Amino acid sequence: MIRIRPALLLAVVATGTAVSMSVLAGWQRGGWPAERLVWVAIGVVLVTGAHLLPALCRSAPLSGRLVGFMLWLGCMAAASYGHATFFLLSQFHAGESRVSAVPVADIPVHRELTTVMADRATVTAELVQADARRCIRDCPSLRVRRASLAARLDALNAEAADVRRYQAIDDSNAGHRDAIRDDPVTARLATICGIADTRLDLFAGLAFAAILEGVACLLWWIALIPQERETSVTDRHGLAHNVTAETSPVTTLVQSPTPTTVRPTIPPVVQPIVTLPESDIARLRHDIESGAVKPTVAGIRRHLGCSQAKASALRRQLADLTA
Repeated sequence: MIRIRPALLLAVVATGTAVSMSVLAGWQRGGWPAERLVWVAIGVVLVTGAHLLPALCRSAPLSGRLVGFMLWLGCMAAASYGHATFFLLSQFHAGESRVSAVPVADIPVHRELTTVMADRATVTAELVQADARRCIRDCPSLRVRRASLAARLDALNAEAADVRRYQAIDDSNAGHRDAIRDDPVTARLATICGIADTRLDLFAGLAFAAILEGVACLLWWIALIPQERETSVTDRHGLAHNVTAETSPVTTLVQSPTPTTVRPTIPPVVQPIVTLPESDIARLRHDIESGAVKPTVAGIRRHLGCSQAKASALRRQLADLTA
């Protein structure tokens, strides 16, 4: 029965989440379907590289670890950029959904305020001219013109007031839509910190991306620890309890022509030696005898992927068994 370790399970979940975010971000970047597929593939490669490079380069030489570290930094930066793109796009889409769900007050069609004020200025000038004329012959027609111009001026004043009211309603609706579009937590943090909402959104997206990538890297580092190290540690602690030295005296009778002599013999005390499990030693010895592994420290190290000191200890143990 295969036992799945919690670290491996969490690492797979974290990498799957990061890959999903990279797929969605890459799909939003491209225009043509082919471009979108290429962006998606790039994001998947960068995310998996950022997660697995530290664990895969653990046993590499120093030069390989340095190159892997530089590539890991680049993968982390690119993956965090893609995740920040996903966070910003998701917040934008969520804001648009909130805005579309809010009812908006209907505003009737009206003229622009500048047009109304231009007509008002023309009527005011005509009314001033009519008031300046003196009545000599046609006084009734002049009074009618003055009254009509005054009525038109009143109508234009009322229209200008309505236009201003409509503009106030429109500005209020726009402000309400902007308030609903912004994330409530981000808006309040931006007010407290005194920075712009867009800048805080970017910083928050980068922070979330860095935390997700760091957690995934740590989980893969723990999940891909070789099983040999774990078993050697447990064997090292349990060996002291399993190894016992038998020191009971043994007497033997020696039959000879001379009188019988009793000689007590005490077997030497066996010192406990830290070794691998018997099955591992036997398997390693079988591989050496079959020619799959060279009976050298370098060959044992390449075969088991262990350290120099451990390979030397195993070589000595095999020599003792052979002797």
